[in-house]
Amino acid sequence: MNIQNTTCALERELFDAVDEKTPAYIKENKLIDLDNKNEFTFTLKREHLLRYDEKNNPEGLGLNDWLEAYAKEAEVSTAGIRGPQNIIYPHDTRFPINMIGIMLATEAKALVAKDLYGSKEVMKLAGREVRYNSDKFLELIARIQAAHGIKTIVPEGRKTIPIWMASFLAFKLDLLGGEYITSSHGISVKNATKDLNSQGSQYLPEESMLFVNKIRWIFSQVEKNGSYDIKIASDNSPFISEKLMKKLEDGVNLYVEYLKDGVAKDANLNLIKDLKDKIVIENVGGSAYRTLSRILKKLGIETKYDWFNTEEDPFFHSIGKYDTDPKGNKTFYDYSVDATVISKDKDGKAFFPVIKSMNYEEKLKNYPEGTVVLITDPDHDRLTVCQIESEKNAEKLKKLGVDYTELGGGRILTVFTANQSFLMIMDFWANTLKKEGLFDKHPRFIIKTTASARSWDEWAARNGVKVVNVPVGFKEIANIMKKVEKQIIETPDKDVVITDIFNNDVNLGVNPKLIFGGEESGGMIIGSESLIESKAGRIAIAMREKSATEAIVVASALASYIEKQGLLLSDYLSEVFEQNKIVSRFDIREDISYYNESEPDIEKLKADKKAGEQKRTKNDLFYLAMAVAKEEGLLTLAQIKEILASTFPQLDFSNLSDVKFVGDGTYLQFDDKFIEIRPSGTDAKTKSYGAGADKSDIKNYAAVMGNYSGDLNDVYKKNVDMAFYDCAKEKSLKAYAVFTEKDANNTPFEVPDYSKTLAF
Repeated sequence: MNIQNTTCALERELFDAVDEKTPAYIKENKLIDLDNKNEFTFTLKREHLLRYDEKNNPEGLGLNDWLEAYAKEAEVSTAGIRGPQNIIYPHDTRFPINMIGIMLATEAKALVAKDLYGSKEVMKLAGREVRYNSDKFLELIARIQAAHGIKTIVPEGRKTIPIWMASFLAFKLDLLGGEYITSSHGISVKNATKDLNSQGSQYLPEESMLFVNKIRWIFSQVEKNGSYDIKIASDNSPFISEKLMKKLEDGVNLYVEYLKDGVAKDANLNLIKDLKDKIVIENVGGSAYRTLSRILKKLGIETKYDWFNTEEDPFFHSIGKYDTDPKGNKTFYDYSVDATVISKDKDGKAFFPVIKSMNYEEKLKNYPEGTVVLITDPDHDRLTVCQIESEKNAEKLKKLGVDYTELGGGRILTVFTANQSFLMIMDFWANTLKKEGLFDKHPRFIIKTTASARSWDEWAARNGVKVVNVPVGFKEIANIMKKVEKQIIETPDKDVVITDIFNNDVNLGVNPKLIFGGEESGGMIIGSESLIESKAGRIAIAMREKSATEAIVVASALASYIEKQGLLLSDYLSEVFEQNKIVSRFDIREDISYYNESEPDIEKLKADKKAGEQKRTKNDLFYLAMAVAKEEGLLTLAQIKEILASTFPQLDFSNLSDVKFVGDGTYLQFDDKFIEIRPSGTDAKTKSYGAGADKSDIKNYAAVMGNYSGDLNDVYKKNVDMAFYDCAKEKSLKAYAVFTEKDANNTPFEVPDYSKTLAF
């Protein structure tokens, strides 16, 4: 990374801080030289496994420590094994994400593939978005896989593609899987590899542990023999191919074909073509533009959009970046690029820090009221829906539970949570299918995470749509899809019955169709009316990754519909609430971070994160142990109420009706709301969710319970056995495994004859 290449003061501040905190021995030791385009070998030494010591072990990389942390995250990760990186010196193994770690993980995955498929010709895809060093990581992955004889397809010029396109092509082309480099909407210095299996779904923990254990085996060989050689193929290896992706236009043609059997039906396209006011696409990071613009053009609707930020930028155009922290202290601070994040300034006033950094007061000043703004993240899988309104509507919006930010000139920008925007989208999509006479041709169902809005469940009940609740993470949604497909294939004339994370058996009917799959964090998918078929004949009811392109197409059709009706999105949301008698109209999410993710000193960052993880775990165990004990019949609901009432005397638990472990968190069901407390699977954070009939009420519960220290009082210790408390996490992981494996679709991947299936 050339630190001279920035003219942005904030980015320069970040670079300077990282450079200053990087020791000389790391700067001088490049380790992997990708400028060498010829084949070469990296020799992993015993010294590399141990910590650096200037006198006794100057070659130390601390890889044993790195693997311990990496394996821990692989066991619980919800969206790839994420972490910060040294953006200037990416070989720095003090950071969770680094060139050496990427190399080891790729080598291990290649060895696992050989174990499973022997000498068969296998193919994988490697893709990336725009983050720092993503291009280097992609090259390294492709060259190591090539050295093992794994054919790796990459975009022409190894340019960016969205995560959902990598997922789509992994399934559609029957690839062994894919490697995608992203950290979703996380802060700029973070990165990750999202491992995609042959279904195009993110690895489940057991899949990740296969290659983690293989890294352990590599380390054992190093301990035994003193070294282990990893081959890096030449940059122009015949096993690295850009030709296929060039023929496929990076998958654009195949994806357009898929869309036309789903959200891009003529009815929606015609609506979009009738739009009078242009829709603004806020392209954070710039990498969505390259693919999405081509798709919109092939759909014939590209003229209906204006774009912000079409240039690719790993600093994300300074979006979410500040030179002070929330307390007003002078430091580089990154709020991520999640546009829905609400924070408080040093004076305690709530604001949208990410949206504030987008300079919308200036950029939107010439757009009329009613203009819809669609914000997508760097890997283009999440969507935030906004709309310009008059400030005269402020009181109405407050009553509706819709937050907004001021634009000046008597105008505001509504910022809908995904819970709100996706409720509108699923209602609009259901009505579209009804108008076309398609809705009643199949039983309909949705898959949602437990942390998502209760209004979705209420809407579904009103519309005869079944609901399958799952833990947080889109891989959980994909896992349910595969279970449904298994039953459709094996018993096509029988009802499909799925057990959800609440342990409810949900009867979806015969040959059901997915109408919506999504989560409150902004990711969604809509199934097609026909079963999706891969080139080798595998079937799917929907794709395995959330797609902002699907969301943008259907949201655009909705925008046109309300424009024709003379309505605003907030009016439509109000109508959905009223027509479906929705009680739980409000939702909240409290994000409690226990450290500054932007801290440039990695040793301080790791120490702060470790301390934060202990706080996160203590908070989690307080609730988790009660939920697991209740499930095992060792604790009654009355006892839980007693514990909670004594711990939180300011809250009322008299109408608490159930407490359940839901795969990755604890779900507290009340008569009028739910509260879910969930530890982040990727960071030292606690997430506290709530939905119900009173926004201030759920906000209070979520804040108080999410921020709780986890201390155990005498009432807790009287009712919960401490030996049970200590093993509650282990018991919960076993319970999660039972849920995952029940009726699982474990059909092994069969490598097709690519000379036939990919003969375009």
